[in-house]
Amino acid sequence: MNGESRPVTRIARSASACMEQTHVGQLAVGTCEIVMLNRDSSQPKRTIARQTARCACRRGQIAGTTRARPACVDARIVKSKQWCEMSPCSEGEICGLLFNRSGWTCTKGGGRIKTVTPLPKEPS
Repeated sequence: MNGESRPVTRIARSASACMEQTHVGQLAVGTCEIVMLNRDSSQPKRTIARQTARCACRRGQIAGTTRARPACVDARIVKSKQWCEMSPCSEGEICGLLFNRSGWTCTKGGGRIKTVTPLPKEPS
């Protein structure tokens, strides 16, 4: 490793998605990629992660989360804040809405809880 930093996140896409790209930097329709990932572990037993994704969604879809990865989801889910309908948690985790629907929690055995609160979309 000789002191070099390694990327924390790998972006995997299927071969068919890569073949659908027409220009460098242009996403295939229906795909997403992580463009920024920051982690803050300065507090004991707590990690705050901020992730920004870029998606090329079909009509009626919007950027969301499926199985703990960025994905295009039905826009109705995001507008109604029924977050658990997009299956945002990893395999084996249980999704729960926060009391004010500002986000969701993913709970895993052993008491590990991950809380997610989406940031509002910036005006274009």
